Amino acid sequence: MRSGFTSALTLILVPALAVATPYDGTYRQNANSECLLVGVDGGALRINDGIFYGVEMECRMTRPVTVVSMDATLYTMVCSGEDQIWTERAMVMNDAEADGGIIMIWDGYAFRYSRCDDIVE
Repeated sequence: MRSGFTSALTLILVPALAVATPYDGTYRQNANSECLLVGVDGGALRINDGIFYGVEMECRMTRPVTVVSMDATLYTMVCSGEDQIWTERAMVMNDAEADGGIIMIWDGYAFRYSRCDDIVE
């Protein structure tokens, strides 16, 4: 019984290890985005090892659920930025275009991001 308690306590106290997602990469916020500037207006967004880096915020992409019959994954996003912490759900999927972009859907919002091809990942 004691080892079960210790194992459970370890799982609670140890943060989740970062794991690469199929969507890891750097993406343009719009056609004129500067891909070398991540996390600022007019720059780029990045997904790296299960962390989404947006404009002045970042989210741990947790609890992935594969969406049946779609090339998509639903995540619980544990986010922080501007002295706030919040949790939301977001779905990420590969774009059907050949540029390697993604589509990201938050409650009520959908965004298409083209992959930055001028950056070495």
